Amino acid sequence: MDGAIEKVSIVISQGSLEGIYPGLIMANGARAEGMEANLFFTFFGLDAVHKSRQKRIKLASVGNPGLHIPTWIGGLPGVSGLMTRYMEDRMEKLDIPSVPEFVEMIGDTGAGLYACKASVDLFGLGPDDFIEPVQDKIITVGDFYQLAAGGQIVFT
Repeated sequence: MDGAIEKVSIVISQGSLEGIYPGLIMANGARAEGMEANLFFTFFGLDAVHKSRQKRIKLASVGNPGLHIPTWIGGLPGVSGLMTRYMEDRMEKLDIPSVPEFVEMIGDTGAGLYACKASVDLFGLGPDDFIEPVQDKIITVGDFYQLAAGGQIVFT
């Protein structure tokens, strides 16, 4: 065995731009390299595949050390929206797709897109709340571990 990674399973548990994009970028890169890739959306990461929420993902501006602004400034009205628009503009200039486009693109490459059953139940959601590729792929953690067997699991 040469140690090459052949399969990666990525857990997305945060519902903010900076919580969702790393997993999408990693999954896209894995598929581009010919690796099998599975994305498991849990807790607030479900927003990335939720029909009515995936177009409204925001940057977390409160307590985000990567922004290098005081927490109280991040909490002012409009700051999250302003920072989100700024990041979206920057990403658009770099040809980085929006969350809905990126999720669809990754799904089209054959990557597995799965919602965590425990989180779906916790938030009182159902199959109709999710985009089409995920509606019939609400799985348990045990199911996810079976899918991930023999590969790397990455938490973003």
